[in-house]
Amino acid sequence: MDRKYEEWNYNMRREMQEIIPGLFLGPLASASKSKLETLLNTGITHIVCVRHEKEVSIIQPNFPEKFKYIVINLKDYESSMIPLFSKVKTFVDNGLKNGGKVLVYGNTGTSVSATLVIAYVMETKHLSYVDAFQMVRKKRQCIGPSETCLQQLMEYEPIYKAVRAHLNGHTSEISGRPKRQFDEVEDNISLNTKMDIC
Repeated sequence: MDRKYEEWNYNMRREMQEIIPGLFLGPLASASKSKLETLLNTGITHIVCVRHEKEVSIIQPNFPEKFKYIVINLKDYESSMIPLFSKVKTFVDNGLKNGGKVLVYGNTGTSVSATLVIAYVMETKHLSYVDAFQMVRKKRQCIGPSETCLQQLMEYEPIYKAVRAHLNGHTSEISGRPKRQFDEVEDNISLNTKMDIC
């Protein structure tokens, strides 16, 4: 087993973790005013702030003069997040392409913000959503996307693969493959489906 995986402890959920080179996932505490020095020393240049509309007064871009922000405001947890995946991907890609580093954070950094990172990893690494989930959880073990978030990741997998196949001029990649059943995949990754705020 990976040594880093074994060394996870509960207090690490309050910190950000690097999921893939240059892309970090964390909770509100990781982007708080007391963490400016840590963010600068880590080399963070771009921040994705994920919040429910009821959290606007609590979760805010704290350093707009230091970092480039995108703020994702959620009205409810049942709405489709799929349109957000490409928006966040473009922002993260822009942050990484010139050697920058990106932090994606929400209230707890375990559900919606984790879902956005899983979608990014899935698309950029050409992974299934199960494999992307496992890759992200290996680095931040406390993630627990809600059932709604998982359903949307499952729905996004054939979408991103179809777009990629179209851009590459191939259609055989997605044809003839049976659709996975959500219950089967959910069993494979043994999720805590408790709804977290962000």
